[in-house]
Formats: sequence, structure tokens, C-alpha cells
Amino acid sequence: MFNHYSFVGGEHGPWRVVSCNGLRGESLPVVPSVRFVSGLSPQTATGDSWVLRGFTSNVRYAERREIDQLRAQQEGLNRPAATRAALIPIRKSARWWALSQDERRTIFEAQSHHTEIGLAYLPQIARQLHHCRDIGEPFDFLTWFEFAPEHAPDFECLVEQLRKTPEWDYVEREVDIRLIRKH
Repeated sequence: MFNHYSFVGGEHGPWRVVSCNGLRGESLPVVPSVRFVSGLSPQTATGDSWVLRGFTSNVRYAERREIDQLRAQQEGLNRPAATRAALIPIRKSARWWALSQDERRTIFEAQSHHTEIGLAYLPQIARQLHHCRDIGEPFDFLTWFEFAPEHAPDFECLVEQLRKTPEWDYVEREVDIRLIRKH
């Protein structure tokens, strides 16, 4: 089952933007707030600067034991204590997409240990991956992370570890948007 979502950057939303950094490739316009809504074509409002669309899907590049571990440890989004968030849109290179599924799995897990790295930060850091490539969006993935303020250093370690892996050699565009939930 696919669930479609849109992240809207603009004047209004429950998440205040603290920073917006283009780490690779073109960044996004800096906005004061972000909101996410169900559906691919939300009603835009005056003051909206951008909309990023994606959908949740089945877990990819993971084996059964990894999926079971993730499900056992991952907590849901919207936890009251999780007042910090990061939205990280990523686009991978044509070289990545030219690889076969098993070649991508080898880079993703056997070489980069993506799932193992992520598991080390559960349940403190919740995440939801949204796929975009198949619907013609400018990014391939939108990753949404939520965590409590005291886990912000853990989040920094998580993204630092991931960005040092062979998988990141294939990232050609990455924007790191940090947010705080408004009261």
C-alpha cells in the first residue's frame, strides 16, 4: 500500500525551519516553516515556496531479519517529546540507477552498512522514507527524521556516519533542512 505525502515549505506550518543547507548540488529556497500533508497535490497557500512530493512503500534493500529488527526497534512519528526534525531530500546519480538491484544492495548494506548504522540510533530517532523518483520529482528520496532535543547529538552522529559511506559517493544532490516543532 502506498501512502502519498507532500512537504510544503512556506510561511505556514507546524515546523519552524532552523537551517536549510544544500550539501551537494542546488539547495532549496529558505522558508520559515514546513508542513506535511497527505496527498500528492496539496492546496498551496500564499507564501508557499516549494512542494516536495513522495510516497511510503515497502522496505527496499533489506533482508527479512533487518526488516524485523527495524520494526521491533523503530518508534512512530509524532511522539510528544520529539520536537526536533530533519527533512533531507536526496537525489542519487545516474550511475547509481544504472546498477542492478543486487549491486545497489551490496553498496547499501554490505559496504555501507546503512541499516546497521540506523539501528544503532533506534528508538531515539524515528524516521520515515518517502520515494519520489517514480513520480518524476526532483529528488529520489525524502527522509523525515524526528527526535527529542537531547538526541540531537545522536542525530548528528547518524548523518555523519552515513555521509562517510560508499553509498554517499552516488549522492549528487542533498539538502539538509533542520526544524523545531512550534508550540
